[in-house]
Amino acid sequence: MNTKEEVSDASSVLTWEQVSRLNQVLTEVVPVHGRGNFPTLEVQLNDIVSLVRSRLELSGINVKDVRLNGSTASHVLVKDIGWSYKDLDVIFRVDLPHESEYRLIKDLVLRTLLEFLPEGVNKEKITPMTLKEAYVQKLVKVNTEQDRWSLISLSNNNGRNVELKFVDSIRRQFEFSVDSFQILLDSMLDFYKEAQVPMSPACHPTVVGESVYGDFGAALSHLQNKQIATKRPEEIRGGGLLKYCNLLVRDFQPSSEEEFKGLERYMCSRFFIDFPDIGEQQRKVEAYLQSHFVGEEKSKYDYLMILRRVVNESTVCLMGHERRQTLHLISLMAFRVLAEQNAIPDASCVTCYYQPAPYVQDHNFSNYYVANQNIPTWLPCN
Repeated sequence: MNTKEEVSDASSVLTWEQVSRLNQVLTEVVPVHGRGNFPTLEVQLNDIVSLVRSRLELSGINVKDVRLNGSTASHVLVKDIGWSYKDLDVIFRVDLPHESEYRLIKDLVLRTLLEFLPEGVNKEKITPMTLKEAYVQKLVKVNTEQDRWSLISLSNNNGRNVELKFVDSIRRQFEFSVDSFQILLDSMLDFYKEAQVPMSPACHPTVVGESVYGDFGAALSHLQNKQIATKRPEEIRGGGLLKYCNLLVRDFQPSSEEEFKGLERYMCSRFFIDFPDIGEQQRKVEAYLQSHFVGEEKSKYDYLMILRRVVNESTVCLMGHERRQTLHLISLMAFRVLAEQNAIPDASCVTCYYQPAPYVQDHNFSNYYVANQNIPTWLPCN
């Protein structure tokens, strides 16, 4: 897309090439994996989103619009930007004035899953609670003065969950400019419902993309040129620290090196405010690795090295012993990643014995590790 020809505000009309990629995302069959004996559901995003939208409206909940969000929206706008898109993140903009709307939406989405069960399955005795236990990876409800939204994440064993988010209000919708894009889907959904001919360069709906960063052209330029830019990182839960390091490991670079040294300090400070306990920090980092590096296990070690460097250089809010134990935790995690990847050859290694720190409650850690001589000296070898 030629940004010079686009509107200079927060929105832009997608090109045919981008609409074509969007069509591929919406019509691709995505498996929703069931637990236990429950079968895998074969779901197309356009089908489940259309069903949920129509059932919301029939239930009296007004849907202002439906949007594709996050890394998938970035993939639609710019192909091959250094990472494959993960979760299929869809936002339904709705009103959530009372608790009853939250409950109604949850039951409605769960009952919609019945439509995707294979033929021959007896659906009559399957309750929403059963469907939740079988197919929901994550269920979130936020109901505060400034944030009113809920999330239903449907399980995919390959890390491509279908995430349906119902948003009344939310303070912060993005971490960095490159993940600030939202693509309005209503025209695509209407085309699938009403059009009598296949989509083509000569016949396709007008689709609008927006950047909640505020400047679509600038955000798109950052995405195309792999630049990192953000605003007020202290407002982001966790400071955006984990996503920032993820961008760095994928060869994105700060738009201003000097500016980001200051921003890194804000990120670290906010991260340790939100996750002050070492156990919380371990759970947060491990969950991030699990959800963002599916099929990219070889990048985990580099990611942890970058995270450790940023924490080491930019943390100013911790006591000395707190900072050391966080660095030690990241070191242990990096060392374990190497061990899991069998990256430590047997031929030229030495055995390092040490007692794991008491806050490490992971039984996968043994009481000794075999370490290659090339492992950085900060790793826990005494």
